[in-house]
Amino acid sequence: MDSLSGGYRSELDSDIQYLPGVGPKRAALLRSELGVGTFGDLIRLYPFRYIDRSSITPIARIRPDMAYVQIRARVVNVEIPGGKRLSATVTDGSGEMELVFFKGLKWVSEKMKPGNEFIFFGKPSSFNGRINMVHPDIDPAPDNGGPGQTANNGQATGSGMNAGTMTGVYNSTEKLRNGGITGKVMTRLVSAALNAALDDVHESLPEYILKEKGLVPVRYALKNIHFPTDMAALEKARYRLKFEELFFLQLSLLKQKYIRSRGEKGILMSRVGEAFNICYRSLPFDLTGAQKRVIREIREDMRSGHQMNRLLQGDVGSGKTMVAVLSALIAIGNGCQACIMAPTEVLAQQHYRNISAYLEPTGVRAALLTGSSRTAERREIHAGLEDGSIGIIVGTHALIEDDVRFRNLGLAIIDEQHRFGVEQRAKLWRKTASGIPPHVLVMTATPIPRTLAMTLYGDLDVSVIDELPPGRKPVLTMHATEGKRPALYRFMKEQIALGRQVFVVYPLIFESETLDYRNLEQGFDQIARAFPLPDYKVAIVHGKQSNEDKKFNMDAFAAGRANILVATSVIEVGVDVPNASVMVIESAERFGLSQLHQLRGRVGRGSEKSYCILMTGNKVSRESRHRIELMCSTENGFELAEEDMKMRGPGDLEGTQQSGLPITLNIASLAKDGAILNDARAYAESVLDRDPGLTSSANAPLRDELRKEKYRIRDYSRIS
Repeated sequence: MDSLSGGYRSELDSDIQYLPGVGPKRAALLRSELGVGTFGDLIRLYPFRYIDRSSITPIARIRPDMAYVQIRARVVNVEIPGGKRLSATVTDGSGEMELVFFKGLKWVSEKMKPGNEFIFFGKPSSFNGRINMVHPDIDPAPDNGGPGQTANNGQATGSGMNAGTMTGVYNSTEKLRNGGITGKVMTRLVSAALNAALDDVHESLPEYILKEKGLVPVRYALKNIHFPTDMAALEKARYRLKFEELFFLQLSLLKQKYIRSRGEKGILMSRVGEAFNICYRSLPFDLTGAQKRVIREIREDMRSGHQMNRLLQGDVGSGKTMVAVLSALIAIGNGCQACIMAPTEVLAQQHYRNISAYLEPTGVRAALLTGSSRTAERREIHAGLEDGSIGIIVGTHALIEDDVRFRNLGLAIIDEQHRFGVEQRAKLWRKTASGIPPHVLVMTATPIPRTLAMTLYGDLDVSVIDELPPGRKPVLTMHATEGKRPALYRFMKEQIALGRQVFVVYPLIFESETLDYRNLEQGFDQIARAFPLPDYKVAIVHGKQSNEDKKFNMDAFAAGRANILVATSVIEVGVDVPNASVMVIESAERFGLSQLHQLRGRVGRGSEKSYCILMTGNKVSRESRHRIELMCSTENGFELAEEDMKMRGPGDLEGTQQSGLPITLNIASLAKDGAILNDARAYAESVLDRDPGLTSSANAPLRDELRKEKYRIRDYSRIS
């Protein structure tokens, strides 16, 4: 929030414990549960929904399953049996209702005299067959002295803010409620924070932006996001705050990209080179239009004289490896080396096998370096990298070890980059001999919704391979429950008789690891009994095995010595067995959409018809059923990723939860506010086009805002 200015300390920075009604104990709870440490933090904690208090419901129509209702009723009588609770009977002419209070009995009994009329607001419930309300809010009826202050648990709010008919509902936890911070208390505290500190909130957007975008001032927005005077005021406040959040997020990312694209010198790669041409001419297939377009984009970057920072998104099986090979050969053609870094040994080995086949006619030497490379082999690879005889090195994080040195690293390709830590990637960055950073190509097979890609990778240029290679047959996806297991086993045997192979995958949820391995072992035993030796061979792969055992079983399946591979989702990324035509996913309801799609991508890599069978229990939640239905209806990974984000929220998406969002969004949602995000990004671009350094006096508020700590965004592109 705003900090010291001219020796005056802003109320926004005041410790939350000094807000009336908080104190040290509640302050500790607000900090630990909601991350609220100052008055300013509380003002920026927005309601996630609103209760409309504009309508009056007749008592006769009230049912106990209704949400909050508002009644206008006259007090008939008040009793305090045993002094423990207060029971008031009220009527509105259509019926009678009991109101029950356990706190503030003296205050309520003094206020609620028989014959007086009030507005009561609360959640209806049922006790002994009678409808009642426990601790409703109490307001004087309008013709009974005008709209007074709402009484909360027998205390007036005294807010002055709560003039409208909409009541905000804030995120809460059991600990907060147990500590006495109920919804009503939160409303009171927010009101107190606004009264104390709203005047210290300064406008973060220049006057010209407010005018051009038709945005309300920030103080109006903050007042009406918490205590809207009406629906129109709430919508204006919401739009202003969402636009502001997304605009500054994009402005900070684009400013980084702007500075780098103009200032970051890159290795000039003006030629394509002979190795590229030989490889391209030798391909046994034509590249898709999408692959050709992406290679052109990469080529332009590499010969621009600026460093390339490009994200390559491509669905499972879209041909990203081929693009990586040809990009690496451009670097080779310009006297440089290239490295391809993969997150697992299995994937690194697979990349190496595929790449070696493509490189054979070119004479370019490639090598594989992983954690299990032997000492003599390592020594030879290190020497080859230093003298430049190895052109392309494929490996895992072993590539970033200190003793790995390049003669002239010109291109770093990182596959599934979210699996590498920030520090790991920074080490690779520092391995260039010239001091000029390598070109960077980040690849992911996890389809990322466009709005999320613009935020997670907003400072990278994005290429998408949105076309599958010809000849790839769609995978038929089906849903089956436990009763269909005998039919499933018959189908698997038919496929094996045709010479095909089968994956059977079990979920692995870390919270219940022991139970999951038991499920996996039971599943393996069940399969082994249904598919006995010598007619069938079943291999098993899971995370608790040694690397040798894992490799032995994986190799047995890849080479066709095993018909069935029983595995955990360890095989989600990268395992390429063209002969496998059936993917059975057990307990499919326990996987996210993106993960189900990744697993399905393990089959359908050959020329045969392939199948994905999603096994679930008979009873699944509505959300799980929706996921299963989506999987059966489309193979488009980007469509599925959009749906996944709508269902689960952006921070929890497969492959993004480790990196998280660059800044915390308090009100905007990447899943729901795509249109505002696109508008905010385009507008941020136009602001930077007019004033790249934001040096004009008109843009002083933007400079001040971007200096705040929350905008010190990790630079994803710089492998740092």
